[in-house]
Amino acid sequence: MAKISPVSIKYMIHANFSAEGALEKPDVIGAIFGQTEGLLGADLEMRELQKEGKIGRIEVDLSREGKRTLGMIKIPTALDQSETTLIAAAIETIDRIGPCDSNIEVERIEDVRGSKRDYIIERAKKLMGSIEGATDSREISNAIKDSAKIANVQEYGESKLPYGDLSGKEIIVVEGRADVLNLLRAGVKNVIAMNGTKLPSEIKELSKEKDITLFVDGDRGGRLIAQNVVDNAKVRFIAVAPDGKEVEELTGKEVLMCLRKKNSVEDFFSRNNNNGSFLSERHKREIELDKKKLKEISEKNKNSEKAIFLDENLDEMKKVSIRALASSLKRAENKPSVIVVDGPVTSAIIKSAEESHVKAIVAKNFLATSNKIKLLSF
Repeated sequence: MAKISPVSIKYMIHANFSAEGALEKPDVIGAIFGQTEGLLGADLEMRELQKEGKIGRIEVDLSREGKRTLGMIKIPTALDQSETTLIAAAIETIDRIGPCDSNIEVERIEDVRGSKRDYIIERAKKLMGSIEGATDSREISNAIKDSAKIANVQEYGESKLPYGDLSGKEIIVVEGRADVLNLLRAGVKNVIAMNGTKLPSEIKELSKEKDITLFVDGDRGGRLIAQNVVDNAKVRFIAVAPDGKEVEELTGKEVLMCLRKKNSVEDFFSRNNNNGSFLSERHKREIELDKKKLKEISEKNKNSEKAIFLDENLDEMKKVSIRALASSLKRAENKPSVIVVDGPVTSAIIKSAEESHVKAIVAKNFLATSNKIKLLSF
């Protein structure tokens, strides 16, 4: 059987599964090949793809929780994005592993070439700087101008957030360092980055004394980030990149145009959620929660890969694995009022929590939104 070369791997499919019975690894692998057979046609037949070296060795990790089997599946592929997502969607249709009823949910699809790209970019910068010989005078002039604009990037707070100039009343909050550099090139200095999708405490504090404009990418991820920031900090305006574009790749003209077209928070969510009352209804549903206590519980739960069920008084009811969170919610006789999660909150978890009438979820990263549950990130 042909093996996939580590060099040619493009994507890694990460999936979680649960089964109502005892299983072994061959049961899981057999179900993946057997129950996807014929689903996607001859070109995407998984057995053939593996023989051709387009799908690598499938890895399965198992654990037992009483009579149930929980686990993780990793599938490396050398296919393109669309083919990889089709394979990922196909394995979610598997509802039986061996003799047991089961459920498989794809957690994420990782682009394993990302680290290589980062290395290539950094190495290319060094190599470009070492090139000897003449360069076009216009390029030299532009390089000098860009260098002058981004030379004053500083780091703010314990989180070392990259920023330009925060002396004014208005500041622009973006996702990452690349976004900060792009705005500086466009002549926009009053900018600071969150360094990821999680909202740092420094931004929360700045929002109490500054007028915040949040500038997000023009995709679903940008909307999710906007929801998370608005839920946890005071935001006055939201600007958004054109559909499908990221802030870091915009031209100077596009940056300025997007900032001129910024919307109020209410207008942004009205347009992007197809529900004009989304934000106002969220604010109307104030849930009385002891945020200090929740933050302490969240900190203690850090790196545990567990979810904690809390009652109305925020007392612990039970702990469950985040991989079995959705199914544990469905089976629980006494439903929690609040859930504290150490890990990403998926759409499946949100759906189960809504069905269980959970009031709030505390987590670092939300992959979906909810109109019924308060989502908190500390």
